[in-house]
Amino acid sequence: MFCFAGFVLDPDRAELHGPDGSAIRLRPKAFELLRFLVTNNRRVVGKQELMNAVWPGIHVAEDSLFQCIREIRAALGDTQRHMVKLVSGRGYLFSAEVSLMPDGPPRGSARNISASDAELVIEPASPERRPGSHKTFAFGAFTALLAVAVVGLVFFSSRGNSGFRSDGPVIEVPPIVDSAADPQSNALAQAVAAEMIDGLARIDGIRLIASKKQGPVATAEAIPARAHGADLFLQEELQKGPQSWIFRTRLINVASREIESVAEVRLDAGEPDKQRLASRLAARAGYQLAIRLNKFGEADSGPQADAADVAIQQATASINHTTKERFATARAILEKYLSDQPNNPDLQIALAALHLRGIQLAWYSPAEGKAAENEARSLLEHALRSRPNSIPVLGTYCRFLTVTNQFSESLVACARALSFNPWDGTALFHLGLTQIQLGRFEDALATFAQADRFDTPDVSRWTWLLAAGWTDVLLNRNEDAIEWLQRSIAITPGTGRAHMLLATAYQRLGRLDEAKQALARGLQLRPGSTAANIGLPTRNTSPIYLEARRKINQTLIEVGLPAGEDDQTSR
Repeated sequence: MFCFAGFVLDPDRAELHGPDGSAIRLRPKAFELLRFLVTNNRRVVGKQELMNAVWPGIHVAEDSLFQCIREIRAALGDTQRHMVKLVSGRGYLFSAEVSLMPDGPPRGSARNISASDAELVIEPASPERRPGSHKTFAFGAFTALLAVAVVGLVFFSSRGNSGFRSDGPVIEVPPIVDSAADPQSNALAQAVAAEMIDGLARIDGIRLIASKKQGPVATAEAIPARAHGADLFLQEELQKGPQSWIFRTRLINVASREIESVAEVRLDAGEPDKQRLASRLAARAGYQLAIRLNKFGEADSGPQADAADVAIQQATASINHTTKERFATARAILEKYLSDQPNNPDLQIALAALHLRGIQLAWYSPAEGKAAENEARSLLEHALRSRPNSIPVLGTYCRFLTVTNQFSESLVACARALSFNPWDGTALFHLGLTQIQLGRFEDALATFAQADRFDTPDVSRWTWLLAAGWTDVLLNRNEDAIEWLQRSIAITPGTGRAHMLLATAYQRLGRLDEAKQALARGLQLRPGSTAANIGLPTRNTSPIYLEARRKINQTLIEVGLPAGEDDQTSR
């Protein structure tokens, strides 16, 4: 075993222990990288050598290496980067003195968790890691984490009072019951089943059993105890009504026979694209199912929590059309309830999310925006501490990192949110925004198209439609952009940015009158807009994105948008 600066690294057990003997959890790749650095201490190791050692035979982006380095520094408390040093242009140097010891450190009463038991966010789900335990995460040096990077994000097994095994629930998924039993219905049922299995298999902390027995389950009591060793049984049924396809799901607790979740989805039977239909049927049921699975083990809501839920629903309704007045109404609602319940994490993340929307839509002055960002950070800090594995908290954190231009970290955080709800269009939207500003336009368009394919949740639909239109404008695909933007405006007509992007697309296609009308509407919604102040902040953005944005601004100036003065606050 290797000793350095009071730490002990045990390669055989894949364990790292701190100076107090407690286990420090690292995901496998981060542990392997630390082991390689420790065994090569006092030698500068190139990035490519590190990547070859930790990801042999696999091409990965440097972001994966940087994330592991950040995790290691957080685990070691190396905030000043004295132990893991970057040697510019050459690689990394592990500078601590390393000695060997034959026996393990004192274990005390601490529970030892090997690195293989603890995954940090986001690697795509694979057969090797999917059976692993359900994870939550703890944070170290939290202010630095939110202000600078995602560090110290470590996940450990936790299922509260759910009653399931420590490594997460096992869900048995039998074939869908096809009530119509005709060729068209059977084909759709197979497609929906495939979509459901694919999505569920991406959720961290659950395991699936696909049973072969088909047929309706009349009652929860009819399910055998611990059927196939499962904790939960997912019953699915597809019916065809006169006007719609109906997809019903019931999630049943095998031990208690309680029905944990029920969903019924209806979609137009006239939808010609059957694959799209299957995706949306599965996504709308799966979205609700993922949220329910994520809530296992949480305490029951009391009257105050119920009141907070009503307040959040009212606030959400107030901003559905995204006008500045409705935004102010939503903020007033949330601040009132939060003053009565200052430790309610649902209210904290709802208000943080509202602040982020105000920042994104430029509804705050520079000073107000900074204050709103600081408050959002503080609210998220409290919410993350109390519910570190919650889908809403993770989703809002993903958004925070995107809005504050911490793009490398937001890629990780948004993917982590999707690892608990792969049908979450809001997380996909923010993942796509990050890809846009990193200059990865084709990736972003594919991400927004996936969000549109799932179409969940309804309240966020306009966002990914707008973003897809924006991406097509950046790519100069203006006919496609108009279709996306018009769909977004039909849902939420109150955002000026959509009309300005529409004006850009019309102008490039020679539709000058329509361009002027769209710009006029955009300026009506966002008075005082200029080419210098309509864009998102440019910090950490790609030169590819900046050049495409410059071309959009030039087109808008041609239509009639004032040029304005260069706004350094956006830098």
